[in-house]
Amino acid sequence: MARLDSKRIIVTGAASGIGKAVAQACLAEGAQVVIADFNAALGQQTATAIGAGFIACDVSDEQSVVAMVGEAVAKMGGLDGLVNNAGLQKAGPIAQTTVADWDDLMGVNVRGVFLATREAIPHLKAAGGGSIVNTASLAAKRGGPGIGAYAASKGAVMAFTTATALELAKDGIRANSICPGFIDTPFNNPAIGFMGGREAQAELVKTMVPLGRQATPEEVAPMYVYLLSDESGYVTAQALSIDGGVYN
Repeated sequence: MARLDSKRIIVTGAASGIGKAVAQACLAEGAQVVIADFNAALGQQTATAIGAGFIACDVSDEQSVVAMVGEAVAKMGGLDGLVNNAGLQKAGPIAQTTVADWDDLMGVNVRGVFLATREAIPHLKAAGGGSIVNTASLAAKRGGPGIGAYAASKGAVMAFTTATALELAKDGIRANSICPGFIDTPFNNPAIGFMGGREAQAELVKTMVPLGRQATPEEVAPMYVYLLSDESGYVTAQALSIDGGVYN
């Protein structure tokens, strides 16, 4: 039997990058998957290509998230897992960070996780339990120059995940966060620009990452599958790093 056989899972921010790889991995393990993304055209293209359902959603907007979760649950007949992966990255010195930049990051990275989690809880309870996996970041554990606001938003995700896990343990609902390090996706372009381009980033990776390289989204996805599966039934309230040994 596949590891996620009969599981019904929502993955946000899954038009590309880590979210897409997670959705593909879940489908390969027998799950029903609905992906959600702000980019409607790319999201639908991805969903068609991998065999998932798709719902356009702005995770920072309450009504959009309410509608997305409701529609996804209706499509799948219930809910067993939620992956809060939708995210936004902006980079720049703290002294030059605008309130609008701060609010944009908090809106997508923090409010989005809260809203989807809140809407998913009744459905996970109705299923007898389930798993929530939130994408945090290495930046949540180890911030750095140019990512002050981003690090703050991902630190909030990590803290919210712990609180969620402790509050919902009695309901059989687990919650964990994953903290990816340097992952080779376009999502990181703002930070790469701040570092001075890909060559400068490559040099930083060589010196900062013990394994000496970036990861691919496909190397990250198996951890999500594990946390969504019954194999991780005793794992909750954790922030698991996938960073090539940076945070040790």
